Amino acid sequence: MMELVVTEKADVRCKHRGVVKISASQHFVTVSGTPVLVLLDPAGKSIGGCPNVGANIKPCTASLPAERGWSKFVTIQGQPMALKPITGKTDGTPPGMVEYIVVDPAQNFVQVSQ
Repeated sequence: MMELVVTEKADVRCKHRGVVKISASQHFVTVSGTPVLVLLDPAGKSIGGCPNVGANIKPCTASLPAERGWSKFVTIQGQPMALKPITGKTDGTPPGMVEYIVVDPAQNFVQVSQ
C-alpha cells in the first residue's frame, strides 16, 4: 500500500486537536525543499493548545514514540520514513489512550510503500 510522506510542515495533532510542534531530525531528503520526517521525529515533541483540561484531567503536552505508520522499505540514515498514518500516544488523560495523528502531511504527491 502506498502512503503519503510526512514533511516537517505537517499538521500533527492530538485527538483533542492540540498541535504537536513537529520538527525533522534530518535535512538530507526533502519534498519541495521541506525535510521529510522519520520514525523518531514525532516522539518527545511538545503539544500546545490541547483543550482537554479540568479537575483530575491532564491535557496532552508531549508526544510519545510512534507505534505505527512508517515505511518498512524506505529509510533515511537507517531510520524508517514517516508516512501519513504515523501515530502514537500522548501523555494526556486518559493515560495510554490519547493518540496523535497526521491531519495533513503538508504535501500530496510523494508516496512511499508502507
